[in-house]
Amino acid sequence: MPYALVDDVEIYWESRGEGKPLLTISGVSGGTWSYEESLAAWSPHYRVLVFDNIGAGLSSKPDRPYTIAQMADHAAAVMDAAQVKEVYVVGLSMGGMIAQEVALRHPARVCALVLGCTHCGGSERIPPDPKVIQLFADNKGLSPEEIVDKNLKLLVTPEFLQSGSELLQRYRERQLKAPWQPVYALQRQLEAIRIFDTCGRLADIKSPTLILTADHDLLVPPENGRILAERIPDAELEEFTGGHLIHLESAEAFHQRVLSFFQCLP
Repeated sequence: MPYALVDDVEIYWESRGEGKPLLTISGVSGGTWSYEESLAAWSPHYRVLVFDNIGAGLSSKPDRPYTIAQMADHAAAVMDAAQVKEVYVVGLSMGGMIAQEVALRHPARVCALVLGCTHCGGSERIPPDPKVIQLFADNKGLSPEEIVDKNLKLLVTPEFLQSGSELLQRYRERQLKAPWQPVYALQRQLEAIRIFDTCGRLADIKSPTLILTADHDLLVPPENGRILAERIPDAELEEFTGGHLIHLESAEAFHQRVLSFFQCLP
């Protein structure tokens, strides 16, 4: 299995398709399995790279503080391991925070940037209802199935949850088959989000940027996307109907919008 090594941390990654490289970055508790629909949509056009963040999947899970900047350096290490110099980047949720840091810490390596359902952290962040975060983080006494089902109620709208969507069912099955995340690793990822802050540096992002939000996102209210769009030079902003998992609930529109954005670039 392919790993990128950063000091004592092993980051598991995968590659699918051929062409210009497109790096996808997942959110809290997610990993390579989270983007299956996106891999299917984008791999006919690009070489899609996806990886497990520290603390999740098949990557190392040390019980010590994590930072979003550290995760951005792990993303750069995946590029090195894949032997690519420049990439298109798509990051959702925590992955969007990591993507911001990739663009800031490794600007020459980012051709263009898509930030979905994410925020810039710090005092500028528009937080969700505290009850939402408390419910998301509290898995005490719950089985894996109960944790996944609890979280899905926060990640998609009730209408989508009750729609019988095959996409959602496959996503649920993949979540249950994925390597289980230790409680301490989830808390380490959530702490990395809590101390994350790029708001004062967003003007330094020079890559063409598309920001996507969802109007019923319980975890990252859509106002956060507007803050990003105001502070990243020449950023485009588009809002979808649905919940936090826009790559599932708005799958066709989301995947096509990302493709059209990248394909319109020089």
